[in-house]
Amino acid sequence: MTSFTVSTSRREALVDITEQVAAAAARHSQAAALMVFSPHTTCGILINEGADPDVAHDVLAFLHRLVPQSSHFRHVEGNADAHIKTIMVGSSVSVMLESGRLRLGTWQRIFLAEFDGPRRRTVWVQALAAAPEG
Repeated sequence: MTSFTVSTSRREALVDITEQVAAAAARHSQAAALMVFSPHTTCGILINEGADPDVAHDVLAFLHRLVPQSSHFRHVEGNADAHIKTIMVGSSVSVMLESGRLRLGTWQRIFLAEFDGPRRRTVWVQALAAAPEG
């Protein structure tokens, strides 16, 4: 397993981590896939379009409308919305590899989805071995 850190600068942001994940993939040329995981309860991991920054803006705006920070939650830390958004997005993604390279679609990128920043976050990357044939 490898890990890297990401510093976020806003309360909510999608931070492109594709290059950091690709660097981890290069160290695992025999692996079939990578699991990319956030060990935090208020930020997630997702794969989506990275070519047009308006997509990230729209995703965050829609999640904010669905689960506004100002809702009357019982959780007293003031970040219940961040927990719910993380549940909706998920804490991990799997990415296929071919010869140590990420197999993403043309427009796809991997993002850390920050919902309770700014913070310093850790991302764990675990190589998944191919099943033996036969």
